[in-house]
Amino acid sequence: MSSPSTTSTSAAPGRAALADPGYQAFAILRTGFTVAPILFGLDKFMNLLVDWPLYLAPWIDDIVPGSAQAAMYAVGVIEIVAGLVVALAPRFGGWLVAGWLAGIIVNLLTIPGHYDIALRDFGLLLGAVALARLAQRYHGKRQPR
Repeated sequence: MSSPSTTSTSAAPGRAALADPGYQAFAILRTGFTVAPILFGLDKFMNLLVDWPLYLAPWIDDIVPGSAQAAMYAVGVIEIVAGLVVALAPRFGGWLVAGWLAGIIVNLLTIPGHYDIALRDFGLLLGAVALARLAQRYHGKRQPR
């Protein structure tokens, strides 16, 4: 007899968390920073969205071994891993993605004509920092009953 009320009582904290705007922001950012790096990382192997080697600064291409496309393969693997880390450990993954975006921004600022993309990535960096901070509050903590 008590199982129906137990089920509704145990579901209530989950519903309460979903109604919290802060938790909603955390969930949106976590989903976005999981999916986007994985998709962009996979695309580094196919170049369907864009010709990714064009976004590698010549000075970086000069210091990494192999071709610019080979460098993009490594970038793709790193981005896929970063997305998975966000999914599993967003408190760390948010900072990892923010750091990665900082590196991308430095790369883009050294290529004339890519400043708009660097600015966009700065906005993404701020979102990744917000994710890391929200994860500090929401990830891994049991919601009060």
